[in-house]
Amino acid sequence: MILTKAQYDEIAQCLVSVPPTRQSLRKLKQRFPSQSQATLLSIFSQEYQKHIKRTHGKHHTLEAIENYYQRYLNGVVKNGAAPVLLELANEVEYAPSLMARIILERFLQEHDETPPSKSVINSMLRDPSQIPDGVLANQVYQCIVNDCCYGPLVDCIKHAIGHEHEVLLRDLLLEKNLSFLDEDQLRAKGYDKTPDFILQVPVAVEGHIIHWIESKASFGDECSHHAYLHDQFWSYWNRFGPGLVIYWYGFIQELDCNRERGILLKACFPTDIVTLCHGTA
Repeated sequence: MILTKAQYDEIAQCLVSVPPTRQSLRKLKQRFPSQSQATLLSIFSQEYQKHIKRTHGKHHTLEAIENYYQRYLNGVVKNGAAPVLLELANEVEYAPSLMARIILERFLQEHDETPPSKSVINSMLRDPSQIPDGVLANQVYQCIVNDCCYGPLVDCIKHAIGHEHEVLLRDLLLEKNLSFLDEDQLRAKGYDKTPDFILQVPVAVEGHIIHWIESKASFGDECSHHAYLHDQFWSYWNRFGPGLVIYWYGFIQELDCNRERGILLKACFPTDIVTLCHGTA
């Protein structure tokens, strides 16, 4: 799904004042019925992550942490089964999983002689049954399973979706009888930063020569695309030549402005691939 900048801004504006919940996503789908659920979810997640990055600092001051921790303690004293942490996160407009991390770290600091390591915290967030307090373990679990954009559950889902689309792309390349090297094969050859696939024989797509293809199971907005250009795409271009990026959930139309420089954007696998023998694959 390719959107104009104006269409994208309209969707993003609708997200400014809504909480990051599944109910909000359903309302967004009702507001924009012509957009796919996957595209809206990707935009929804990316816009919320921008909000969290902008407001991250205020939630991590000593004053804020102590305030949240005392409110958590007071809440569970009244009713340990109530979703105290989840409601607190929603009230202060912070991601539930990140709120759970703040409270867990503060709890462990109070009960352990040494500050908890990041690996210990991550392990407990992935498996709350490791938390040495049953009430807190349940509160953390509620935050993890109700967080649409952050946390170990979301990370697993994103990783699985990314892998699924890489497998899809591999199958499509095989179907077209195109020879390629994948990331693992390239790393075995000593390359450190590589696209998902390098074509052993270049092809043409819409009149542009393509040497490599990168799969992105997300929507290409300005922020993410410019970061990818800086961190990945131009590096691939310098090393391997011009290439193709597939944003499976769409992108902002105006971002496809580097075709002549060697980076082509598509929202699906191209159907008009031309091989060196001048045939359409």
